[in-house]
Amino acid sequence: MNHEKISEKYDNLRDSARNTPMEPGVYIWRDGESRIIYVGKARILRNRLNSYFGGSKDVKTAALIRHGRSIETIIVSNEYEALLLENTLIKQHNPKYNISLKDGKTYPVVRITAGPFPRVFSTRHIVQDGSLYFGPFANVQALNRTLAMIEKLFPLRKCRTLKKRESPCMYHHINRCLAPCCGRVEEAAYESHIERVQKLLAGENSALVLELTEQMHEAARALKFEEAADLRNVIQAVESLAENNSVEDMDPESRDYIAWALDGIFTCFSVLSMRGGRMTGHELFSSRSAAEEHESLESFIVAYYSPDRPPPPRIYLGAFSPNTALNQFFFEHFGFSPELVSPAAGEKRHLAALALARQNAQEELRRRMRERGAGPAMDELRRLLGLKNRPERIEGFDVSHLDGKYQVASLVSFKNGLPDRKNYRRFKLRTLQGQIDDFAAIKEAVQRRYSRLVREGQELPDLVLVDGGLGQVNSAAAVFEELGIDCDLAGLAKRDEELWLPKAREPIKLSRRAEALKLLQHVRDESHRFATRHNLLLRSKELYLPVLESIEGIGPKRAAALMQHYGNLERIAATEPEDLAESCRISLTAARAVRAAVRLALEDRAARKERFTASRKAPRMGPGAAALADEAFADQAFAAEDEPGYSAGGEETHIEK
Repeated sequence: MNHEKISEKYDNLRDSARNTPMEPGVYIWRDGESRIIYVGKARILRNRLNSYFGGSKDVKTAALIRHGRSIETIIVSNEYEALLLENTLIKQHNPKYNISLKDGKTYPVVRITAGPFPRVFSTRHIVQDGSLYFGPFANVQALNRTLAMIEKLFPLRKCRTLKKRESPCMYHHINRCLAPCCGRVEEAAYESHIERVQKLLAGENSALVLELTEQMHEAARALKFEEAADLRNVIQAVESLAENNSVEDMDPESRDYIAWALDGIFTCFSVLSMRGGRMTGHELFSSRSAAEEHESLESFIVAYYSPDRPPPPRIYLGAFSPNTALNQFFFEHFGFSPELVSPAAGEKRHLAALALARQNAQEELRRRMRERGAGPAMDELRRLLGLKNRPERIEGFDVSHLDGKYQVASLVSFKNGLPDRKNYRRFKLRTLQGQIDDFAAIKEAVQRRYSRLVREGQELPDLVLVDGGLGQVNSAAAVFEELGIDCDLAGLAKRDEELWLPKAREPIKLSRRAEALKLLQHVRDESHRFATRHNLLLRSKELYLPVLESIEGIGPKRAAALMQHYGNLERIAATEPEDLAESCRISLTAARAVRAAVRLALEDRAARKERFTASRKAPRMGPGAAALADEAFADQAFAAEDEPGYSAGGEETHIEK
């Protein structure tokens, strides 16, 4: 393999790692022949897989990357399930790079023996003699606490072999055994205790938790804090045993869980197979169909099950009503019809497994849509709007203001259907002078953007999208005519998601499921977010920069630098003077003055906000209410500084002059 192919393979693996979900689960490395060569678990899949491609690599990692060709993931509910599933898959497939790393240990289960007067105890060995098993349990300490609680609450026998005795043992005298060996308890009464233990281990423990909680409160009221603490630990142990486990459940019944996710004409199916109480298979499939959802599911079931892959006795689905044709198919091909089940509200274990399958289907659909890209959407957009070129480069505009103040416009750029943030721009609008005129605002932003591109001889976009209807579109079109630009232009109105072309008499209405519309909505929403973000930033900085500029030695530039570095006054107030001095290159004396002034400003703002709140409760607002309202709105602007997903470094560095 030459160097270019090795580099391409490495890049593909790294891209797969970067696109994995931020969820717990199991990841599977396959070689060029699709053989599983390594199985691993992770609390956060993306972080774990990204670690393979960063920094120096040990011998195992280097070998894995050298021989690996693809990476698959299976999402589970928590790290414990990932541990169990990893253990099952390693034993099932015996991967090349797992052999020397795993000890093949098993996890403890709780056994209730068969026969009269059963015993209850933990074990790591399964004996097929009719005994009942619950588990496995990774949290051994919680299991031991629960077994100790069972021993206190339910006086069951302790001896391994039930032999008839003349007198009971010590456990009976300390109320830890009902002494069935001496005939001191009826089998029906003993069995009632066993049934309660079964419910406890199966997670049906709400009544017991309530009882124990009341006992804990009574012990605390009686100042018996050690006893209350013991009861608290027991409650925690019981609740930890009630957690659903979707990858191992000790239920020997063979069954499949089928879930699906769809986007337009694309559907992904996920099948989780449980055999012998363990998840032994996970498969993902994708299809492209214009059929209805239930029809697609029926077609998938017929295609999935075959003589090489016979159906289990029971198949769990979401909301689905099977028809006679499907039952006939199973009878003709397999001699029986499996039970197709939609779990009821109380069947937590099956609902959890279906949710897990659905989550994997949704992740697979996202991955497929990423790989497919926006090509079909761009082709559809060109056809529906009659564009001159395929819209590989789309630029979107939006404006934002507060009653004519802080008027700004945003420009976002999309390349091949994805945000190209290095080409985002923002504009402080100059010509409006406080007037509220969205048409003029769009006209100014478009004129400043494209007069510069024409002047510098830069490439124009394939499509320009403005947020608004016919008025906004015609305003931008007037600029294009003035500059002599031959560029496609459209507007997307929010209310009815209508598309407007320049000088059109009627809008274009696309199907809500159309990929072309989804692409334009993405551009429109991103331009709106970016414009609103810029507006909030201007409001907050203009309102509070004077607080910093009033300090001796802090001029406008250093005040702006402080706000740019920390984002808001709260963060400045919470920073030590030494850190302020070092990060902003000011003296320690000035840093102390900055923090003191900011804290006073925050106290004053809190007091004014409190007065504003009180004034709103009064029958009439005083003359200062408007100023207080502006102050309260500025507080909201500062709160918005921490909007998730906002990158000040990447987006806030480009300002059109």
